[in-house]
Order: sequence, then C-alpha cells, then structure tokens
Amino acid sequence: MEVVITDQSLTRLEKSLHFYITELEMPVEKAIEIKDTLLRRARSLSGQPYKGQFEPYLTKLNQGHRRLIEGNFKIVYRIENDMIYVVDFFDSHQEPNKLLKRNK
Repeated sequence: MEVVITDQSLTRLEKSLHFYITELEMPVEKAIEIKDTLLRRARSLSGQPYKGQFEPYLTKLNQGHRRLIEGNFKIVYRIENDMIYVVDFFDSHQEPNKLLKRNK
C-alpha cells in the first residue's frame, strides 16, 4: 500500500517542532531527528498497515482511524482502498480531546 502524508499532518508536525525549538529550547538537530523518525515510522505502514491500534478519540467519525505511538507523538492514519493517509502527527502533551477537534 502507498502511504500519503497529508499537508495538514506535516503542518501540524512543523508547528509542534517549532514549539519545541522556540519554547523548550530543543536543539534544531534534535527536532530534525524527531521529524525524520516520525516520517520513517509513518512510511513503514506500507508493509503493515494494520499494525496500529484504533484511535479511540476518533471512533465517532467512523473512518477507522488508527494510530502508532512514537515518542511523544501519535501518528494518526486511516486506510482507504489501497491507500494509507497519515492525517496527523499529534503531540501527546496536548489535551486528547483536541485530536477530535483537529480531525473532524
């Protein structure tokens, strides 16, 4: 299966990492390492698309959203036909209900 990382998910990841760099004073190199790890993990779904658990905060949407946990992030995705759409990189330091608001 092909993995599509949506623009929306990349924007959210960039915002989270920008916060880490500017507010938490994380070195840029570490933020780049986190980003690379998350993208590599997301792309690994092509070989095992069902390895993630169902995301309980998004069950109301009835779209079968799943998640992989990597560090402090949830990689949120859904499977449609033969495509895997990564729809969010959710920083788990945030209020969990925010996940539903972002993915309606």
